[in-house]
Amino acid sequence: MAGLYGRCPACGEGRLFEGFLTVRRRCDVCGADLSGQDSGDGPVAFIVLIVGCIVVFGALFAELAWEWPIWLHMLVWLPLTVVLVLAIMRPAKAMLIALQYRHRRDDFDRGS
Repeated sequence: MAGLYGRCPACGEGRLFEGFLTVRRRCDVCGADLSGQDSGDGPVAFIVLIVGCIVVFGALFAELAWEWPIWLHMLVWLPLTVVLVLAIMRPAKAMLIALQYRHRRDDFDRGS
């Protein structure tokens, strides 16, 4: 849940991000080192699949049901795509960082 809310993966209280997507160096609350946390391209892959399915199926349904003109498709689906990507990006990145932190810590605790 800490990842979903953009909180520190170690304590669940401090903020994970400095800006929109910049990960803090240290947690304000527990002092955990967050500088090595990197989600890479993982969130982007999930977002492309999720938003792509929503927009493509929505556009296909609108075209088959109502035969919208192309300008109306552009007017509806392009802004919706941008809004969905921006809405999902931060939680997706935070959740992947939290999962990486949890599994790296578990590996470390087991001696791997």
